[in-house]
Amino acid sequence: MNEHAPTRRIIIATVVMGLAILLALAAYIFWPSAVTVRPSDATPVAQDAAKSAEDAVAAAGMSPADRKATEALVRAYILENPEIITDAVAILQQREVTERLSAVGSDIAKPFPGAEAGNPKGDVTIVEFTDYNCGFCRASVPDVQRLLKSDGNIRLVYRELPILSQSSRDAALWALAAARQGKHKAFHDALFAGGRADEANIAAAARKAGLDMAAARAFAASPQASQEIERNLALMQQIGFNGTPTFIIGDQILEGALGYDALKRAVEKARQKG
Repeated sequence: MNEHAPTRRIIIATVVMGLAILLALAAYIFWPSAVTVRPSDATPVAQDAAKSAEDAVAAAGMSPADRKATEALVRAYILENPEIITDAVAILQQREVTERLSAVGSDIAKPFPGAEAGNPKGDVTIVEFTDYNCGFCRASVPDVQRLLKSDGNIRLVYRELPILSQSSRDAALWALAAARQGKHKAFHDALFAGGRADEANIAAAARKAGLDMAAARAFAASPQASQEIERNLALMQQIGFNGTPTFIIGDQILEGALGYDALKRAVEKARQKG
């Protein structure tokens, strides 16, 4: 019999218990509902952490005293090195993001015909969900334009996500009509430059973009245009974000008006990962 086996089992149990404590702390910090009175009410994260700790203790044959001492050591280490909590949570969050994006697959990067800009063969694709009544979306327009000009190897996919008002939906439908005529970016930029997406500004942006107004009006009222909007709303639910603008860049989900530098860093990170 290996005389070191009990010691190894205790070491393994200590590591597992430490991870379990980290998971529980992460659940408390980021998912407060995970901390409940009854174990049966806990989230899967908290339940898995507790079960892993109990299994490790049982496998190691630890006494109550050993367990108490081990918990004290783990707690002391975490308090002395609190940065490991942030590191562990970051890894968990990235894994969750990767799983959510994997669930939608490559379809997210397939634009509605014409609703794209930049280099169609670029090595990095940015998917931007936007609402024409969103002030943060409007603030992001010059940053995105600057990024496309400074980096000729980016492909930008626009996804219309009208979540703020009926006029947002009207504008999104007209944007799809513009895409159908090969003039999406011109309409997109003109409408954001024109202010709020009301009926007058939508019409003005359409004229500035050079749309065939009758054809655009007919397509905006079509089932095909509405289906694309519903598809984008479903993607929002499936991926798990709730605002605009939201950028999908590689395996990153980035929400809000990030600014040029943050967008550039995200592109560089995605490029490095290939």
